[in-house]
Amino acid sequence: MWPWIVTALLVAWLAMGAWQRYKPLPEGLGQAFPERTAEGVRFLADETWYAPSGERHARRRIFDEAMALIGQAERLVVLDMFLFNDFAGAADGQDFRPLSAQLTDALVKRRSQRPALEAVVITDPLNTLYGGLAPAHLKRLREAGVTVVITDLTRLRASNPLWSGAWHLGPRWLGNHHDGGWLPNPLGPGKVPLRSYLSLLNFNANHRKTLVVDRGDGWSALVTSANPHDASSRHGNVALRFEGAAALDLLASERPVAGWSGVRLPGPGALDAPQAPVAGARLQVLTEGAIRRALLAAIEASDSGDRLDVAVFYLSHRELIEALVAARRRGVVLRVLLDPNRDAFGIEKGGIPNRPVARELHAAGVPIRWCVTQGEQCHSKLLLRRPADAGGEVEMILGSANFTRRNLDDLNLETSVRLVGPAGTEALIDAAAFFERRWHSTPPRITSEPFAAHDDASTGQWLRYRLMEATGLSTF
Repeated sequence: MWPWIVTALLVAWLAMGAWQRYKPLPEGLGQAFPERTAEGVRFLADETWYAPSGERHARRRIFDEAMALIGQAERLVVLDMFLFNDFAGAADGQDFRPLSAQLTDALVKRRSQRPALEAVVITDPLNTLYGGLAPAHLKRLREAGVTVVITDLTRLRASNPLWSGAWHLGPRWLGNHHDGGWLPNPLGPGKVPLRSYLSLLNFNANHRKTLVVDRGDGWSALVTSANPHDASSRHGNVALRFEGAAALDLLASERPVAGWSGVRLPGPGALDAPQAPVAGARLQVLTEGAIRRALLAAIEASDSGDRLDVAVFYLSHRELIEALVAARRRGVVLRVLLDPNRDAFGIEKGGIPNRPVARELHAAGVPIRWCVTQGEQCHSKLLLRRPADAGGEVEMILGSANFTRRNLDDLNLETSVRLVGPAGTEALIDAAAFFERRWHSTPPRITSEPFAAHDDASTGQWLRYRLMEATGLSTF
């Protein structure tokens, strides 16, 4: 009987893995909302640079803005953040900004000032090590009347089906509990059960980073690449703050995720699509696979003489890489600024995927530069397209999504925004200036270095990257 039992288990494993990889997406995911009039739009960035002596300088704006928005809310706050904790991993002991405590304080304070305020925090189960920990700040939020939603990742497709097929057949149903852990927390202090590790191997995530608040009779929102995570407080990041109908679209995009946990988000629904094309600067909310489609459309729309700038933490998606190479061949003036993938919270990484991808792009004639980092990460996710025609429209896409298979192929939950408008639009001018500051390193303000500084990718690394990207056996 054993051969039959083993065969049956193998078939069940493969069938479950295939189902989890290709099952229908939950309703409301992968949306491109209508283009809206861009109201109250401001580009924000967290930046780091170095003096010739090696002294680090920084300018941080994103979470100051987020906490200011929370501080003026009267009726509703909806916050969806991937990493919301004080874990530091091997980087413990460094002088990080206590973002998780500060954001918790801001929410609790506003709830005490406005008891009728409804506040909802949506976050990824990684912050509880998939049920293996009970973080004090999440308990404090609940005690203050804030609704805390731990995202149900089982609704998502499997990014690592080789493991998820087995996990959904067995370990998933064991549940988890924060008492009785005996294994070290891989991300910080405390002990966690084996079940936390088994959940971690699925590599799924609610990777969104969004905020929506009421503003009197109106609405304000923030979409960013930044996390309220202490050990991420030195990272370079970008964000877009905006108001109006697009903010209600962002609120609508969060309703399905909250609904998986039985939480109904209050507030008005998204408005109907405009009956006529919107004039002037336009803003569009994008989630999951719609982000990939918008990125590809922007690259493919670039023609000879157009400028295309990319600044991204991870670049590995094959379709995007091929589109960038094709754009270069068409005569697009292309620049790609990458993180060297060297640092991860005190642990030295091997440069995958960016270094083998950078070598491939460099060989195709694409100019590459590396962010200068000393422990922090160049964590932006930004594409900026500027036409050769001075009177043409500029396009920008930024948000939570790295340019990877997991982030763009409907595997993670992701949110980005697309801003299109005249070259004189202030947010687009500020985004272009941000890229120039990072790209053009100067002796008094060291921000980047040439491709040769990290041109050390081997054939083995390239093969590992391709295998990891194709199978999902990776953290990017």
